[in-house]
Amino acid sequence: MVRSRFRGLVVLALPVALAACGSRSDGDRNLDTLDNELVDGNSANASRDPALMSALQDQIMVDPTLAQQANNDAVRPPAQPYSGAVPPDGIAVPPAGAAATTGAARSETLKKAPAPAADCPQCDAARESLTLGALAARQKDKRTSGCAGNMRYSARWAQRLPADLPLYPDARVSEAAGTEDGGCALRAVSFASSAPLQTVLDWYYTRATNAGYSAEHQADGSEHVLGGTRDRDDGAFALFLTSRADGGTDVDLVANNGN
Repeated sequence: MVRSRFRGLVVLALPVALAACGSRSDGDRNLDTLDNELVDGNSANASRDPALMSALQDQIMVDPTLAQQANNDAVRPPAQPYSGAVPPDGIAVPPAGAAATTGAARSETLKKAPAPAADCPQCDAARESLTLGALAARQKDKRTSGCAGNMRYSARWAQRLPADLPLYPDARVSEAAGTEDGGCALRAVSFASSAPLQTVLDWYYTRATNAGYSAEHQADGSEHVLGGTRDRDDGAFALFLTSRADGGTDVDLVANNGN
């Protein structure tokens, strides 16, 4: 009697269990429906949108130069740093000496700078100065050295040099600083030119003397300094020039009384 009753309970429970396993909640069915709609919708939109189809199906662009630097299979760092592909300094340089006949240089005949003096204390100042501010602080002119501590670095100062002593026509600026605090009007700039040292030296000598500055030329080997003052406004300048291996010139220019 007990066995037959038990058999009946099993028979009744089996369909219920099977029904429970086969049934899914309304929430599950809604999720499936939503997934299908999203898939169908994206496919339909992609087929109608050429830009989207192109973005999904086009080949990926790869730079072969950078791809060769990949190190995916290594368990240690690469043998050398990845290249930043910095362009060379002279990438946009005109032919040597071309700048000397352009811009302001074209409208005036260049004077020949005097031969340099044997002694060059300013050359020592240039070698021992690591920054434009330190170079300005080593100048003989008291107004220049006194304002050096207030200098701030920004490329905009390269465009605010005195009108009488502007950038050389093909100057490639690397650093600039200046100040107008406390009644100062100090400017300093470092740049490179494709013109040879003598051409740059003569150009600035012509500009300075035509504007009323005195101009003293000093040299020590390949290092040259041209500097002077102007009485009518206490202006002063110092130009530091060094020949480059490519035939051009590296220049540091310090000037006060800038506009």
